[in-house]
Amino acid sequence: MKKILLFLVMLTSFSMSMNAQEVFNSIKSKASEVVNDPLANPIVKKISQFKLDALDYLVIKMKEQMPDSTVTFLDKEALAMNNFITLYTQSILDNRSQPGAYQVKIIKLFMDASYSNPLFKDSDTELVLVYYNNGESLTRFSLDTDWRRAYIAAATELKKIK
Repeated sequence: MKKILLFLVMLTSFSMSMNAQEVFNSIKSKASEVVNDPLANPIVKKISQFKLDALDYLVIKMKEQMPDSTVTFLDKEALAMNNFITLYTQSILDNRSQPGAYQVKIIKLFMDASYSNPLFKDSDTELVLVYYNNGESLTRFSLDTDWRRAYIAAATELKKIK
């Protein structure tokens, strides 16, 4: 688990120091490398697969609904998604010795932050909630998420329950 956390923290700090145009591509590239690495930790692979799917969804929907949006917008959303997942994994690791009910509360907090902050208000709930509704998924989040707002919501709620 410590390796997972270290990987996510390094990815976040690496992403924050890059030029705006490179952020999206860097996060996507790193996630692709992990997914395609047969020796990668299965947990990290699952998280990376979610990142790839979320970034692909973001690009497709932006082209459909926001054709005039900038690369900077895409990069900000990608970085916020990465930070959201880092905060989530850090919170899970920090609270692993807490009672199960408290851990479930943390997971639901992040699920709610994702679900309650849609970016596109997509009506295709089967697609949008594919991870959210999957009880086996480590990343039970909506693909249709405004990641910047979701990150702020999750961080705010975490402070309240601590």
